[in-house]
Amino acid sequence: MNTITLPDISKAVVATPVSTTETAVVPGTLSVLMPVFNERHTLLPLIERIMAVPVCKEIILVDDFSSDGTRALIETQVDGVIPGVRVFYHDQNLGKGAAIRTAIPHASGDYSIVQDGDLEYDPHDYITIMMAFAPITGEPGADVVYGSRFLTGWPEMRLPNKIVNKLLAWMVRFFFGSPMTDEATCYKAFRTKILQGIPLTCNRFDFCPEVTAKVLRKGYKIVEVPIRYEARSFAEGKKIRWTDGVAAIWTLLRFRFERF
Repeated sequence: MNTITLPDISKAVVATPVSTTETAVVPGTLSVLMPVFNERHTLLPLIERIMAVPVCKEIILVDDFSSDGTRALIETQVDGVIPGVRVFYHDQNLGKGAAIRTAIPHASGDYSIVQDGDLEYDPHDYITIMMAFAPITGEPGADVVYGSRFLTGWPEMRLPNKIVNKLLAWMVRFFFGSPMTDEATCYKAFRTKILQGIPLTCNRFDFCPEVTAKVLRKGYKIVEVPIRYEARSFAEGKKIRWTDGVAAIWTLLRFRFERF
């Protein structure tokens, strides 16, 4: 069992190369960074969906001290059982951001993407996202790609969530001068060396605005591509609350001006 102490990712090094046994439809290798907390019902179907995507990939799964049977499921049916999946375990619940930060130093793909442990997002959108990294007619490819839920319209979601999403995107446009429709998307993808070079500190859902602010402050452009999205309810396990929206607003403001 890999029980870990949260690392300083600003000093991370790339680990063992990912497997390239899949038939890839886009160039490059992808590290899927998957923070997991109490996702017993969705984890195995999600991993199956990820494995079906025709890109060269690895999954780096971090269990954030699940208490609903997820950890036992991982230990018996995932860890050491499914090829291409590496598992790390927190010995206490630290938050989504902390789990992502645990995964980052172990990423060995050309690109890294964040993947929640539920079924709100479609892993087949990895292909669209990875294509945005590829050079086109002599122009360099993107360094950072966000999958936007809102480029082609608004999917069904609760009104408070919609308001916070609109506000966060506006804040990125206003305070950072960067076109943005979906700051809070889960599907944030980066050239791995760029992500590993950013000093991240946030432990919870505020990881999202922190990484957005810091990549923009470092001068990287964020490219958005359309993705699919189907929101789940709190009864189905959705964990983010209105207080996380307040924290996200504060985090964007904080890292717009704070030195790092």
